[in-house]
Amino acid sequence: MKVESINGRDYRLPTGLNEFQLQMYVHLIDWKWAHITDKPGNYEYKEHLIPYDAILPSDKADELRVIYPPVVEALRQHWRKNPFRFHTHFNHMASSQAANVNLFLPLLHHPLGSKVLASLKPDFASLATDQLDHGYCIEYWGGNFGGDDSDRGLLGDKSALGGTDSDVAIAYRNFSGELCLWLIEHKLTESEFTPCGGYKSKDRKNHPSCDCTRSVSEILKDKNACFHRAVRERNYWNITERNAEFFVNHGRYPHCPFQGGMNQLWRNQLLALAMEQDEQQPYQHASFSVVRHPGNSHLDDSLDAFKELVGHNPKFSVFTSEDLVRAAEGQQDDALNQWAHWYRTLYML
Repeated sequence: MKVESINGRDYRLPTGLNEFQLQMYVHLIDWKWAHITDKPGNYEYKEHLIPYDAILPSDKADELRVIYPPVVEALRQHWRKNPFRFHTHFNHMASSQAANVNLFLPLLHHPLGSKVLASLKPDFASLATDQLDHGYCIEYWGGNFGGDDSDRGLLGDKSALGGTDSDVAIAYRNFSGELCLWLIEHKLTESEFTPCGGYKSKDRKNHPSCDCTRSVSEILKDKNACFHRAVRERNYWNITERNAEFFVNHGRYPHCPFQGGMNQLWRNQLLALAMEQDEQQPYQHASFSVVRHPGNSHLDDSLDAFKELVGHNPKFSVFTSEDLVRAAEGQQDDALNQWAHWYRTLYML
């Protein structure tokens, strides 16, 4: 933690923030001081409590003060049906999980929400409110409403502590009446997507067969070259093999391309492909998108690389929170305009 004086005010901030993160953190802290409290929250590190201004204090943590007030009850009701794991820093002003709720729930519970979403999804005819929970699911991994604690999901990586999930899944019907699934990953201030845990694992050296220097083609011939398959028995490469043509340009990489930021993109895309192809699922089509803050350009390298990897396949797309908010404003609806103003003010759009 460091204390930085900006415009005559002292801010308790993390070290190593990039320019966009610093600008956003200061803005969010100013909003917190003006609308919630000027007291810092604490981050526990090695049994020490370190104060940070962007974190809400414990007496505010259970009040969902970072959530748009009109959808707080909707979020609570959704959690009762789908008790997803709140992130450790959900009550952090820069929480991407909270920002995701603030971006989508006001639309998903508004009569004009389908029109707003359709502006970014041309085949979106109507929200399938008979699916999932009112047509959506937060932190979706495929078995959210099954109630089976032993279910590891189609990717075989779900556990109480982690696994592949999309920030929000939206069920909709296209103009042919087919049921579709739209998985969306939301990023606010993150400078990169989640890298490969297997590649980073210290245990990898204890498994000589694991070799991240191999190409996709080589790993498909010997899937135990991947730590996730050999040690954790995950289904990533089985699904990749069934969809090798989707990752059409994998031959451009002499090594596994999923070591860094493309790993999270790959896993979410695999989840979409698996949901579309599983006979137990009702979806005829599934796709994956990333929505990011328009000021956050640090994700662009990974996004551009993944677009190239999949040959700009339309099943993967990228848009910004500005795109969605502007589409909502275009409906000229008082409630949507009120939310759009609140969202713009909070997230510096």
